[in-house]
Amino acid sequence: MQHPHPSQANQNFPPIPPAQGQGQGPAQKQQQQQQQQQQQPPQGHASNNGNSNSGPPKRNNKSPKNSTPNSRGAGAQSKGPKSQIYRSPVLEEFRNNTTREYTLKDIFGNAIEFSKDQHGSRFIQQQLSMKNTNATEKEVIFNEIREDAMNLITDVFGNYVIQKYFEHGTETQRLILLSLMKGQIKQLSFQMYGCRVIQRAIEHLPLASQIEVIEELKDDVINCIKDQNGNHVIQKSIECIPIQNVSFILDSLRPQIYHLSTHPYGCRVIQRLLEYSTFEDQEFILQELSKFTYFLIQDQYGNYVIQHIIENGAPKDKTHVIETVLGSVVEFSKHKFASNVVERCVVNSTVAQRTLILDEVLQGNDQDNDDPVDDQSSLGLMMKDQFANYVVQKLVEVSKGAKKRLLIRKIKVYLKQIARGNYGKHLASIEKLIVLSENAIVSDEE
Repeated sequence: MQHPHPSQANQNFPPIPPAQGQGQGPAQKQQQQQQQQQQQPPQGHASNNGNSNSGPPKRNNKSPKNSTPNSRGAGAQSKGPKSQIYRSPVLEEFRNNTTREYTLKDIFGNAIEFSKDQHGSRFIQQQLSMKNTNATEKEVIFNEIREDAMNLITDVFGNYVIQKYFEHGTETQRLILLSLMKGQIKQLSFQMYGCRVIQRAIEHLPLASQIEVIEELKDDVINCIKDQNGNHVIQKSIECIPIQNVSFILDSLRPQIYHLSTHPYGCRVIQRLLEYSTFEDQEFILQELSKFTYFLIQDQYGNYVIQHIIENGAPKDKTHVIETVLGSVVEFSKHKFASNVVERCVVNSTVAQRTLILDEVLQGNDQDNDDPVDDQSSLGLMMKDQFANYVVQKLVEVSKGAKKRLLIRKIKVYLKQIARGNYGKHLASIEKLIVLSENAIVSDEE
């Protein structure tokens, strides 16, 4: 909604009456009151232009929290009493009694109310999780809450109780809950609390029932993946259901591998597919990603997919990423997102690959002496940079042999050089480098 210009915002306000004693007679007061009554809409109703009588336009026509300058005059609204939470005597006693040992039997007839209460919900969860809880009592509670199960699934506290019945209930109870959710799986998957229940159901239902759940999402996979709640359901399906039974997930996103890899939620699903898909499908995904490796390394979300490949991929896939990084080590190290990829490359590379990375970092400082380190050299730029200095730290941690000794020597030289400078915002990182370099034990045998 377009808000009015500040100069126009108060045009519909009633005029502010002058202070008492400033020449306002009874006739003037009466005339002003009549004008005010004509200008003000009835309390509780919006005026013709959609504004309430107490201020400029507000979203949903809600009254502003603070009173207007004329709040002490006609039309002022008094602040109403806070809404009270009404609890049954059983729940009230339960919340206030800290000494009595309650069992599920003690709350018979109040299970729904307890499920929607923070403390009551926690109590039921604890009882359902205990092995020595009476099965009959669990069944009685279940028969109470099943009548309101759909509301509980989307309730901030009630959803946890439903989850516990999927975890610790009987197979019959799980199937009953599933029957209540059928036809609404997609709606629940997009809901903050409902998606948690759907995930728990997928974890504990038999295969045939798992497939029933995911089938309801079959025609809307992409939207589900892009949803902040629905993506978790897709991930859980990939993790828990045999991949041949959810092949439609990959089929739905085949044309969008790169696009989803740069999506805040899609990148998670791509990683799960790389973990659980068949070898052939993994190869297809990796082939698609390899076309955009340089860009994914620098992407806010795509960098996580590349990190996943470096940490979990086959040697050839790791090598492809490292070869993309080589030649741009300094550039990537100074990049907010790409620097994370460079760190993973340092940790997961072979000795030969790490040596190549070190060669780029030490370019211009590759002589084992105490010559000054140029500010504009690779090492000088990286040590002063807010992101690249972490790459240098990681190199000190994992490197070995003569290269590590040379790196530490040059770090010490440069730290002495900048001691007179002002690099306060990176002081913590520089101090860490000092500690690392001073404590590093290097030998040619490492």
